[in-house]
Amino acid sequence: MNKLQRLLQNKNLILTVCAAGIGGTFQYGYNISIINAPTLYIQTFMNKTWLERTGAPLESGMVLLLWSFTVSVYPLGGLAGAVAAGPMAIVLGRKMSLLVNNVFVIVAAALSGFSQMAKSFEMIMLSRFLTGVNAGVSMNVQPMYLAESAPRKLRGAVALTSASFTALGLVLGQVVGLRELLGGEESWPLLLASNAVPALIQLMVLPWFPESPRYLLIDRGDRESCISALKKLRGSSDLGEELEEMLAEQAAAKGQRAKKPWELFRNQAVRWQLISIIVLSSAMQLCGNDSMYFYAAYVFQEAGIPQDKIPYVVIGTGSCELITSVTCNMIIDYAGRRPLLLGGYILMAGWATVFTVALSQQISWMPYLSMACIFTYILSFGIGPAGVTGVLPTEIFDQMSRPAAYMICGSLLWFNLFLVGTAFPFIVKYLAHFCYVPFLVVCICTAVYIGFFLPETKGKSFLEISEEFRKLNFRAQSREGFYKGPEEIRSTTL
Repeated sequence: MNKLQRLLQNKNLILTVCAAGIGGTFQYGYNISIINAPTLYIQTFMNKTWLERTGAPLESGMVLLLWSFTVSVYPLGGLAGAVAAGPMAIVLGRKMSLLVNNVFVIVAAALSGFSQMAKSFEMIMLSRFLTGVNAGVSMNVQPMYLAESAPRKLRGAVALTSASFTALGLVLGQVVGLRELLGGEESWPLLLASNAVPALIQLMVLPWFPESPRYLLIDRGDRESCISALKKLRGSSDLGEELEEMLAEQAAAKGQRAKKPWELFRNQAVRWQLISIIVLSSAMQLCGNDSMYFYAAYVFQEAGIPQDKIPYVVIGTGSCELITSVTCNMIIDYAGRRPLLLGGYILMAGWATVFTVALSQQISWMPYLSMACIFTYILSFGIGPAGVTGVLPTEIFDQMSRPAAYMICGSLLWFNLFLVGTAFPFIVKYLAHFCYVPFLVVCICTAVYIGFFLPETKGKSFLEISEEFRKLNFRAQSREGFYKGPEEIRSTTL
């Protein structure tokens, strides 16, 4: 409760979180969900446009191919954004990267909004690619910005708001996509262009808030601006201890330059940190949570819910992720990162097993069990993996390695999203009722890794976390007496 009170006292910090989130990871969730409602309308538009151009309609297979490409360019754009996020965060700074990032989504909104008028479905494809770039940048830069701006005791809760804004965007996208709002046949271009609104809000609001204090001090060497940013974010709090910690980080990073992604693979001092983000970032998409949304409408229909009511029930699935991400946000600095991740994947493995059994049994009440599994699987994902995964790269890498780590993390996330989206229809086709067995294996393997190899980072400074991983990375040398002291690794520690 004391932590919540401290957070409420720092209203500038809360407002910074909201300003970063509304045009940041909110867009990722929002743009994933708004494309679902107008699927049939956009496919009809593609066919009609082609007919007007050539005098012949598209074959059904070609319509499906064009639609699949329209959907798949979003994660490809996200991959491009994830790769660009690291250099942007280093050169422009964390806050300025978020502001510049809005250009992509505003251009995308204009393209999709005028696509019907211009009779060009190619504009929708380009629009989806650009919204993907926007999401790829924000998914990397926002958690970095917020975690570097937050006090140590609130770092987990503040950084985890990125997941809460993603879930909020997902739910609002589902709501706005209802037929009664912008999901109708005449209004779908407005629906696709509505992502410009959060971007414009961020452009108006975020400039009033400070840059990441750690970036200002360690990357830019601007102590005065760092102190000014801390005063804005902390109010009247005593800054002595926090500033001392940052100065120690600055001294440790003196003479270093920002690392490139490939340099992390060659650096033994970050070996276990790198393995951890590779495992957890890959598992976040390979665990099958997004595929649950694929099954949702079918399962709800089998459970007897009327077809016209299913979109309203699907909103409940997004609401589950929102509720659990907010809950996780409140308890992360009490429970810790490791228990939430471990518990989330163990629960998901259990529900994947039950879901597999429910799909394979032809019993009258099994659809209801399947429906319960969908909600509980999404709840289990939201309580840990959905949010904590994005926090860890900030905590386990130093200031010079952090942007490169997020580039690797984000690239894996988007590549695996594309991989699962492409492969899942074939998995369903060939494995049928056992389609969730691969996801079950991923959840079990990830839980085993977390249980045996991932240290807890709750309440620790960046230097303390770095020291804990140093023991793991140089364990073999320490046992054999080869480790000579900190002077040998000065260029790689915090």
